[in-house]
Amino acid sequence: MEREFPLEKTRNFGIIAHIDAGKTTTSERVLFYTGMSHKIGEVHDGETTTDWMEQERERGITITSAAVTCNWVPTYDHADTMTKEAAKKASYRFNIIDTPGHIDFTVEVKRSLRVLDGAVVVFDGVAGVEPQSETNWRYADEANVPRICFVNKLDRTGASFEHSYKTILDRLSKKAVRAQLPIGLEEHHEGVIDLLEMKAYYFEGEMGIKVIQKEIPENMMADAKQYHAELVERIVENDEVAMNEYLDGKEPSLEVLKKLLRKAVIANDIFPVYAGSALKNKGVQLVLDAVVDYLPAPSDIPPVTGTDEETDEPIVRHADDKEPFSALAFKSMSDPFVGQLVFFRVYSGTLEAGSYIYNPRTRSKERIGRIVRMQADQREEVKKVFAGEIAAAVGLKETKTSDTLTDEAKPIILDRIKFPEPVINLRIEPKTKADQEKMGLALSRLSDEDPTFKVSTDPETEETIIAGMGELHLEIIVDRMKREFNVEANVGKPQVAYRETITGTAEAEGKYIKQSGGKGNYGHVKIKIKPMDQSVDPKDLPKNVKRTGGFEFINSIKGGAIPQEYIAPIEKGFREGLDRGIVAGFKMENVSVELYDGSYHEVDSNEMAFKIAASMAIQEAARNAKPVILEPMMKVEVVTPNKFMGDVTGSMSSRRGIIEGMETRGMNEVVNAIVPLSEMFGYMTNLRSMTEGRAGFTMEFIRYDIVPQNVATTIIEARK
Repeated sequence: MEREFPLEKTRNFGIIAHIDAGKTTTSERVLFYTGMSHKIGEVHDGETTTDWMEQERERGITITSAAVTCNWVPTYDHADTMTKEAAKKASYRFNIIDTPGHIDFTVEVKRSLRVLDGAVVVFDGVAGVEPQSETNWRYADEANVPRICFVNKLDRTGASFEHSYKTILDRLSKKAVRAQLPIGLEEHHEGVIDLLEMKAYYFEGEMGIKVIQKEIPENMMADAKQYHAELVERIVENDEVAMNEYLDGKEPSLEVLKKLLRKAVIANDIFPVYAGSALKNKGVQLVLDAVVDYLPAPSDIPPVTGTDEETDEPIVRHADDKEPFSALAFKSMSDPFVGQLVFFRVYSGTLEAGSYIYNPRTRSKERIGRIVRMQADQREEVKKVFAGEIAAAVGLKETKTSDTLTDEAKPIILDRIKFPEPVINLRIEPKTKADQEKMGLALSRLSDEDPTFKVSTDPETEETIIAGMGELHLEIIVDRMKREFNVEANVGKPQVAYRETITGTAEAEGKYIKQSGGKGNYGHVKIKIKPMDQSVDPKDLPKNVKRTGGFEFINSIKGGAIPQEYIAPIEKGFREGLDRGIVAGFKMENVSVELYDGSYHEVDSNEMAFKIAASMAIQEAARNAKPVILEPMMKVEVVTPNKFMGDVTGSMSSRRGIIEGMETRGMNEVVNAIVPLSEMFGYMTNLRSMTEGRAGFTMEFIRYDIVPQNVATTIIEARK
C-alpha cells in the first residue's frame, strides 16, 4: 500500500484557545470547508462534530480533544474550477486536534501539543488574551510548537483587532506580527486584507464558501501600506541577503517573502496574526492556507530523540517511512463500539494492521488488531499508517498514555509526557453492592484515559478517593461513570489535596532487628535529609542521584556497607515513609534523602527488613527537619463591571488572596490574584450574588505554598 499524501503535504496541527474563544466553531468551519461535513454544527445548538460527548453538547464546552483527518486544497489553487484529479493532486492532508479550553481539562492540551507539529491559537476579538490562552501558549513554548494566531469573533459588539493584537504582544510574545487587517468591525465586519499580497478578501455564497479577491478599499490603503512595510521588515530581518537587498531599496518578490516567512514561523521567530469571524464564516479558509504555507510538515521539524532501552544512550529517528517504526501513544479512550482506542503519533517507519508492536515500559509485545483514522466520533478503517501520521489502534490492552510503541528489533524509548498533579479530591462510594464492582472497573478505565485523574484508597477508613484538576473535572468524571458505566455513587464534599514538606535538615538512623527462633530480620540504615533543590535541572544531577517527581534519592554507600541488592528496597521504604507525612498525614514531597551508611547481617538481612528500617528512619528524620503543611495556590482572574470592583477585591482579601494587579478590559475591570484553593470552594455562587450575576472568574493551579500556622492548626484538628 502506497502513501496517499507525501510527507511534505501533511500537516499535524491543533486548535487551542481559552474557553469560549471559538475553537470548536472554528473546527466546525474547517470540517465544512474541507468537505468533511455537509452541514455546519453549531455549539449553541448542541450539534457539533468535534464536541461529540453528551456532556460537551449539554454544557457547550469541549472536554476531550477530538482528532479529525481531512484534505484541503489552498484557495489560491481555485479548487472549484478544477477537475477531481487535479484537486486531489493539489490537496494537503490535515490531521487536526480540537482541544478543550477549560483549565480542568488542560491535560488534553498538553498531551496534544506534544504530538503536533504546529498550532492555530484562537483569540476572542473582544477579550484578546485570556488566562487559559497564556497557559496554552506556555505549553506550546515548552513543546517548541510553531503557531499562527487567529483573532476570532470580530463581528461581536466591542470587538477590536488592535486591542487583541496588543494583548498578544504584551502578554504572549513580541514576535507576533499582523498578517491581515479586518475590513470593518462588529456588524460592519465584511472581510480581511492580506498584508503580504496587498489584496482584500470577501467571503460570499452559502456559508461564505466563495473567497473573492478584490482591491483594498481606498479608506484602508494608508494603514495597509504602513503594516505591509512593518511585516516585510520583520520577515527580512531573519535573512541577511534579503535584509541587505531591502536596505538597498529592493523589496523581495511575494514568493521569496513567503519562503522566508515559512522559515521564520517554523523556527518560532515570527507568529503571524490573522483576523476574522468563524461564526459569520469570514477568514477561516485563509487561515487554512496559512497552515499550508507556514506551519511545518513532519519533515520540517527536527528528528525525534529517544533513548536505548538497555544502555540509555540517545537515539535519533527521522520522519521517514524507511526507518524503524516508532510512535508515541498520547491518549486512550473507551469507545462503545470497538472497545479501547489508543491514539498514537507515528514519528518514523510504518505500521500495518495485524502486526505486532513492542512496548518498552511493559517489555512485552502486543498485536494491533485494527487501525482507524478518526473523524471525531466516526471511524475510517485503514490498513497501514506512515511516518508523520496520527491514527488510533484497536486491540492494545496493556498500552497507556505516554507509552512508546516501537519495533522490537530496534527499540527506542521516547520521552514521556509530563502531567500536572491533581489538586482536589473527593470521597466516593457506590450506592449498592451491584455498583461496587462496576465502580472499580469504571474508575480504572477513566484513570487510564486521563493521567490527571487519580484513584486511591484511604488506608485508615478504606474509602475510595478520587483526585482531579478541579470541581468541574470531578463532576464530569462522576457524570460519565453514571452514563457510560451505569454506576450510581454517593460523593463527598470536595477536599483540598494538601501536601507536606520539610524546611530544615536532619539525620536519623533506622534499625529493624527481630529474632524469632531460626532466621531473623536485620536492616540498618543511616540517612540525612534536606529540602530538595528544585533549581537544578534533573539532567545535570550526578550518577548516584535519582529524582522522580517530588523525591530525590542520593546513594552515597561506599565499600559495600550495604549490599547493592538492598538499595532498591531501601528506596522503596523511603517512598512509603513519605506517603504519610508527620504533621497531618499528607503525602510529603520535595524531600532529598541521602543514604550514607548502614550495616547488614550475612544471614538475617533481607529486603523487607531494609525496607522497614528505611521507612522508620525517614519518618524520624522528617520529624526533626521542621515539617510544614503545603496548600495549592490558584491564579485567579475575575472579570467584573466597574461598580462591583470594591466588593470583589474585598472578597479576595477575606479569602487570604494576594491581589497582583488590576486592569481595564473593554467595559469591565479585571482583578488578578493568587488565592489558596481551600478558600475558593463555592466562590462562583458568592461572586454571582455579589455582582448581580454579571461577573465571571477563571482559576488555575500555580504552585504549593506553606500554610499559615493558624490555618495549619485547623487542618490538623480536622484530620484527627
